[in-house]
Formats: sequence, structure tokens, C-alpha cells
Amino acid sequence: MNAVGVIVEYNPFHNGHAYHMEQAKQASGAEIVIAAMSGNFLQRGEPALVSKWKRTEMALKAGADIVFELPYQFAAQQADIFASGAVSILEAAGCRSLCFGSESGQMNSFRQTLSFLEKQNDTYQNRVKFHLDEGCSYPKATSLAFCDIQPESDMVDLSKPNNILGFQYLKSARNQNASLNVLTVARKNAGYHDEQFSSDTIASATSIRKALFSENGEIEAIRQYVPETTYSGLIEYKETFGGFHHWEDYWPLLKYRLIHLLPEQLETIYEMEEGLEHRFLSAALQAETFQQFMELIKTKRYTWTRLQRACVHILTNTAKEEMPSEPSKASYLRLLGMTKIGREYLNKHKADLPLPLISRVSSRVSDHLHLDIKASRVYAMGVKGRQQQILLEQEFKQPPIMI
Repeated sequence: MNAVGVIVEYNPFHNGHAYHMEQAKQASGAEIVIAAMSGNFLQRGEPALVSKWKRTEMALKAGADIVFELPYQFAAQQADIFASGAVSILEAAGCRSLCFGSESGQMNSFRQTLSFLEKQNDTYQNRVKFHLDEGCSYPKATSLAFCDIQPESDMVDLSKPNNILGFQYLKSARNQNASLNVLTVARKNAGYHDEQFSSDTIASATSIRKALFSENGEIEAIRQYVPETTYSGLIEYKETFGGFHHWEDYWPLLKYRLIHLLPEQLETIYEMEEGLEHRFLSAALQAETFQQFMELIKTKRYTWTRLQRACVHILTNTAKEEMPSEPSKASYLRLLGMTKIGREYLNKHKADLPLPLISRVSSRVSDHLHLDIKASRVYAMGVKGRQQQILLEQEFKQPPIMI
């Protein structure tokens, strides 16, 4: 069975994601789609709109065949570490190809850019350091450094978010000597960060979340931009848990964590460096909301995303030694769900998988799986009452979802 891999967050699953899966199968000639999907906290340092279980269900009903969880140690990380973990999962799962969406849509441009930067690596790294020393954020520094070394006109634009991730996927596959054939399809209509609806059927996940968290917050407003299975799934989740997960739900927990920690204790948390702990502690005493807190700690050097990830690690009490500081590979495959054809694929390949296949947490708690458990427990704190208990119990009692 020919499988194509996709690296996703599905926050939430929308029509653009369905288009991506269709194009991925067409471009690769694959019969099934395997998704490496972030868990309950995402790469931009945000709690997922709905739980990983509901997002798995949405993905399977809309065309995915197998969903593996991208572990917390990779999911809440900068692009290169995020990509490395995800690529290693898809390689271990036996995917023949990896297909990502990009603003470029031209795979040859990615390959030429990677080759160019490998040849210019020393100069490039020196320019990155120069711009960091000037006070730029890391993404800005890498973008400026790329321009400094005068790339050729047929290079990919590394200032675009999906191009950046796609470049890291290709680089990770190369560094891991993966057998994956890396492919790309052009994003359709909506840009990654678009906050407004600009098409009749395709919208970014950012604009969909903004609509759901608006003053009216009616799910009906996004209906034309998501599959019917996503629409009904969102309604069901809201009725069950009282709403969708948002950073403001976790602000009281974050503030409590901050105001009772000493600076030297906070400094041990992953991504807390260069005196950020003092800035965080001072802002926590002043801010009344998470939005206010972020506005107080935001600087030119640190992106909003980078600071949000640090907030997630504070919530989960994740120490520096628990997280990889450079690209590495996953050590297990956490199965969240599958379709009938996905189960057939796993039954056929199970004996050949190079990593342990985990279908229930209780059967194996080792490696970095404890980070996923902590993250899920903290995520459950975003809801109240019996609903909180449901999320807490799911981590241990929920079998892989079958569609």
C-alpha cells in the first residue's frame, strides 16, 4: 500500500486541508494518507481549539487514514525541531512520500534553495548572528541573512510561513537520509495568517478561529469554509465542553505559576533565557488578561509565537533538559486514530515499524511520553466540572478512534 504523509495541526480541519489531502494523493499516487498531527498544544504556542481526539476524528472523516500524534517535545517547538520530529514519524510509518502546502508550490525552488544555503552555510550563519546581535528575532534574522547573501531569483521566498516549514521538511528529510519523496502543492486562495475571509469556500485556520472567538462567535459563520463533518464536530464539542479552548482560559493558571516562582526557578524552564524570567514575572503582576500580559512582554527580539511557546512550557513545567535543543527524531509512534484501510495498512506493516507503536498510554510510559501526558492534563484545566474530568481520563482510557 502506497502511503503519503502530511504534517498538520488541523486547528480546525477546513476545506483547504481537504484540498491539500486530495492533491497530496494525486501528486504521489498514494492510496492512503498518514498524518503526523500536533497534540493539544501547537507550534505557535497555543492551545488547540478542540482536543487532539476531536481533531483526529475530523481528519479521519474528511480523508485521512491514519493519525499519529506529533509529541509535545516537537509540536511546541521552533520550525527546524518541529519538522525533524514530524519527518521522522512519517519515515518510520513507512510513507513513500511527504507532501506539504506552500506559498511557492514549486519543489525545484526548495531544492535549489537548500543546495544554495548548504554551500553558503558559514556566510549565512555569520549573517544570522549579525542580525540577532542587532536585536532582531530569529525568524527575522534568518530572513535578512538570506537576503544578504543575494539568493538567485529562482529561490523560494523564506519570509513566507509555509515556505519556511516546507524548507525545514526538505532539510530534515535530507539530514535524516529519509527515503521520503518530498512534494509540495500550492496553497489555495487564503494565506496562512489571513484574518479575514477572502474566498467563498477557502479560508485560513486563523480567520476561522478569529470568527469563532468574535463577539458573536456563531459557528454558522464558518460553515462554508469547513467540511460538514468539521462543522458538526465543532457544534458537538462546544455543547459538550461549553466552548473552545483559548489562551484566556489558561491565564489564571499561568499567572498563578508565575507569581509564586522565583526568578532562578523560572530560568530552568525551556525557552526562558537572556533574562526573560524577570520580564515575565514583572508583567504577571501587572496584567489582568493574557492579551495584556503578551503586550507587556513583547519585544523586537522575541516573536509573539516564541513567547507563547515559553508560556506553554511554564504551564506544563517543562524543564530545559526535557526538550531537544536541536533537531532529533521521535522515539515512538502514538496512534490517535485510523480508518478501515488505515488499520489494514498498520496490520500489514506493524512488524516492520522501527519505532514502538503505542495505542494506549497505560501500556507504555517512557521516553518523552510523560511530556504528552503533562500537556494533556494541563489542557484539560481549560474547562470546568465533569467536562474537565472527561479530558483528563481520555489520555489513558481513549483507544484509537476508528472511522
